[in-house]
Amino acid sequence: MPDLLLELFSEEIPARMQAKAADDLRRLVTDKLVAEGLVYEGAKAFATPRRLALTVHGIPARQPDLKTERRGPKVGAPDAAVQGFLKATGLKSLDEAKIQRDPKGDFYIGLIEKPGRDAIDVLAEILPVIIRTFPWPKSMRWGARSGKPGSLNWVRPLHAITATFGLETEEPDVVKFSVDGIETGQTTYGHRFLAPAPIQVRRFEDYEAKLLDAKVVLDPERRKDAILTDAKQLAFAQGFELVEDQNLLDEVAGLVEWPVVLMGSFEPEFLATPGEVIRATIRNNQKCFVVSDPKTGKFANKFILVANIEASDGGKTIIAGNERVIRARLSDAKFFYETDLKTKLEERLPKFEQIVFHEKLGTQAARIKRIERLAAEIAPLVGADVAKTTRAARLAKTDLLTEVVGEFPEVQGLMGKYYALAQGEDASVAAACEEHYKPQGPADRVPTDPVSVAVALADKIDTLVGFWAIDEKPTGSKDPYALRRAALGVIRLIAENALRLSLMKVAASALAGLSVQPAEASKLPSDLLAFFADRLKVQLREQGARHDLVDAVFALGGQDDLLMIVRRVEALGKFLDSDDGKNLLAGIKRASNILAIEEKKDKRTFDGAPDAALYGLTEEKALAKAIDEVKAEAGAAVAKEDFAAAMSAMAKLRPPVDAFFDKVRVNDDDSRVRENRLKLLNEIRSATRAVADFSKIQD
Repeated sequence: MPDLLLELFSEEIPARMQAKAADDLRRLVTDKLVAEGLVYEGAKAFATPRRLALTVHGIPARQPDLKTERRGPKVGAPDAAVQGFLKATGLKSLDEAKIQRDPKGDFYIGLIEKPGRDAIDVLAEILPVIIRTFPWPKSMRWGARSGKPGSLNWVRPLHAITATFGLETEEPDVVKFSVDGIETGQTTYGHRFLAPAPIQVRRFEDYEAKLLDAKVVLDPERRKDAILTDAKQLAFAQGFELVEDQNLLDEVAGLVEWPVVLMGSFEPEFLATPGEVIRATIRNNQKCFVVSDPKTGKFANKFILVANIEASDGGKTIIAGNERVIRARLSDAKFFYETDLKTKLEERLPKFEQIVFHEKLGTQAARIKRIERLAAEIAPLVGADVAKTTRAARLAKTDLLTEVVGEFPEVQGLMGKYYALAQGEDASVAAACEEHYKPQGPADRVPTDPVSVAVALADKIDTLVGFWAIDEKPTGSKDPYALRRAALGVIRLIAENALRLSLMKVAASALAGLSVQPAEASKLPSDLLAFFADRLKVQLREQGARHDLVDAVFALGGQDDLLMIVRRVEALGKFLDSDDGKNLLAGIKRASNILAIEEKKDKRTFDGAPDAALYGLTEEKALAKAIDEVKAEAGAAVAKEDFAAAMSAMAKLRPPVDAFFDKVRVNDDDSRVRENRLKLLNEIRSATRAVADFSKIQD
């Protein structure tokens, strides 16, 4: 079957947009093909700085013919209805229609035959629409073309469109259409400087090969591999190691079509600046990689750049130009760092009085005081020194006012640690200045130093409680204050450090420190706890746990010790994976369903202890005895926080529950016996609530 080759050749596409644009092009074209009945075999899209390309292979040469039946008016209907039916179906007269009998009468049925079109004609229709409506995040309209004003919105000026379609064994045809005066053809262009001449292409295989001959590596993954391999080898050849950076690699691969890896250097005196500042300077300003000395583990005074040209002088001029810019940038960074060291962190605190954190939550200074107070309260709960924790909370945000962080916001916290150590602060205090922001994502490291943990919890809980108090909660996909991330951070800090903490109490304490109080202040901690429950479901689901088990545990009420919730969920999950657990769940569900039906029918609940004198069957007595034993045993195990033992106790209910439903008729003719048996079913439900609300668990 024929293949499609499509290339959109333009001025430089921003690197950050290329991957999504390639994926969008593939998706838009293939979705439309399928919608038109042209089911393809495979598709792949590519991007370079100057082109988007797509190959779709195995497209049928022609659409299938379509036959559909259309129901018309009743036999004997008014002429206007008949004429409308004939026009809609394309029939010349009612003689060409068939009559279908129906309970409501006889109706005309028209057979509409729509012959399929050649695939190349369908492509000529859909491709220009896709190009004109392409979803660039930002686009532009440029000047006149052939004396006419331009009308196409595109990310950068579009210069050529290559579109061919045909079998591998034959000369392909051009898919003929035009966009904004640009006619499709078979002409593309190689590297802007190394091979700028036009290239005639036929299909994807020779297109990719000819581009490679013209110094264009089409596949971005191939460009990344080439850059990474050459950079590692170049560093190794000089006794260094490349400091890998996936995000930078992705960006650099989008800036070049023919990557050429070179190495430059800078003066050793700049290495006195913290390594992270050196890396940020070189990375952000020149898109270059840093290298390290394997003997010391520290950065070397070298960097690796990726050029887009094979220079006649071997790259000397390119290297010199990059060295000149990097030298100037590092000089600025060194000046900023040395200037920052002249001012103590604590001396920066007064400036926060003039900086508003949020119009409803006051200044940064007020927030720092809240975090300081809350961290001091949390410290004993996590085994942290109160004095060190208070000091760390006071200094943790001060590096936000330094020159280096102003220039490179991504090193906030880290620079706080460096400045704290430089002024002689305790190591735990300095570490907390960096680590109180962590964890910032699922892959981020979780602090373990108790001082860092206390300040990190205080920072995140103050944020959550504050924005909850002013009703700035996340809605749908919108979370401008990253409150979901903060909640997940709290969960990971507690779970991975095995901390015993009452979230309700800590949230209430944080609320008391706010200058603004919500209308329903007493309700806020419980609302926030529900939010934590949702975040915990996400966290546990990512770890393979079931979200309904979290619901089952939270439904017991008063559950705000996240560590115990996690352990209870883990034990519950293991229990339900066993045969005893599965069968007991089925029995509990059956009991709950019967109770729900009868409670609705009688408009009452069946609370209260059953009357042992009304037990007439052995199975009733055995179940009642088992419930009493399990209640005591499971309750004692839960009190000791031994949830595995609690589950083992629950398993003892399975045989008597099975026997009860097998031998006992719940809705006995004697109303007193019936009520007593329903109360016994309610006892099953009550007994299991020592561990979880089994009604929340999905079958």
